[in-house]
Amino acid sequence: MKLATWNVNSVNARLPLVLEWFAQAAPDVCALQEIKCLDEKFPYEAFESLGYNCAVFGQKTWNGVAILSKFPLSDVAKGLPGDDSDEQSRYIEALIEAPHPVRFVGIYLPNGNPLGTDKYAYKLRWLERLHERATELLTLEDATVITGDFNIIPTRADCWKESVWLDDALYQPAVRQAYQGLKNLGYTDAFDVLPPDGNRYTFWDYQAGAWPKNEGIRIDHHLLSPQAADRLTDLVIHKDTRGRSHDEAKPSDHVPVVIELA
Repeated sequence: MKLATWNVNSVNARLPLVLEWFAQAAPDVCALQEIKCLDEKFPYEAFESLGYNCAVFGQKTWNGVAILSKFPLSDVAKGLPGDDSDEQSRYIEALIEAPHPVRFVGIYLPNGNPLGTDKYAYKLRWLERLHERATELLTLEDATVITGDFNIIPTRADCWKESVWLDDALYQPAVRQAYQGLKNLGYTDAFDVLPPDGNRYTFWDYQAGAWPKNEGIRIDHHLLSPQAADRLTDLVIHKDTRGRSHDEAKPSDHVPVVIELA
């Protein structure tokens, strides 16, 4: 069972490239982030034609998350619990009704920049709420996967040059500690178990030639409950998608990350 995450940076703007990858990689389930469209503008038919069921929590212009699954979806929940005033579409959860079910959570964690603003405070609050929900999910004793664009660089090894990120919200001690806190609950970072040979990055900025110079960072993660971690057999970062282009679209600045569960 292949489970993927991909920040597509506008699903409609990059639809030809996205569909090309789906047709080739054929993930069983995929969490999308930054779809950047309202629910009714999501290209349902394009994905349904490839055999996917779609759960979408969209937002005009910004944010937006979705789960695409070749298996039926149930218990779909949209929005991270803990703050009824939060209007940003960043969290979606569903039970994947496969022969061996998986509770699948797709997140687009706030960026938090610049430091010292409400955007950073919002990121910290969001992390607190995620910690609470992640704790609750463990009590269900399901095989649970929390995946997506975490906007967190966990370690020094996950960025091309540490000094560049010292004043960035993605690399702040409090943020990295919060990520470690999720692991301390009992979740496993799939990358820690199966680091792929060579490239470890999942994002390359559009600016300053980051892609050709391989100045990347790892911010797209899979966190697995013990029941899911026991089934983990593979992890692949689809780096090649960052270099793909199409007459109608350029690539996302993120690439898909795929894990496989037995």
